[in-house]
Amino acid sequence: MTRLTGRALRVTVLVGESDLWHHRPLYTEIVGRARGAGLAGASVFRGIEGFGASSLIHTQRLLSLDEDLPVAVVIVDTEEKVRAFLPLLDELVEEGLVILDACEVVRHVGRRRAA
Repeated sequence: MTRLTGRALRVTVLVGESDLWHHRPLYTEIVGRARGAGLAGASVFRGIEGFGASSLIHTQRLLSLDEDLPVAVVIVDTEEKVRAFLPLLDELVEEGLVILDACEVVRHVGRRRAA
């Protein structure tokens, strides 16, 4: 298991919930590739409302039939590993937003496995 503390880089990928990569949710593909690349971790967060470059509002309001809610995939690791991962994101993300932020990891601890 990778332990991570100190200076790090956070990449946030904002896409639509209905965005696909070869018939699979795009966010699932991004998380799978992040894991395959040995990155420290990735999480997916579903938004309740938002808009992007198209300026179309996507919402989960009761009267809306829109199912393309915003999704944020957040990945944190060392700057070297995150920057090495960016070309994979460039291949996957055809529409959306990719953001890089410097951050500091204070605690990164996994679950203990039962013996």
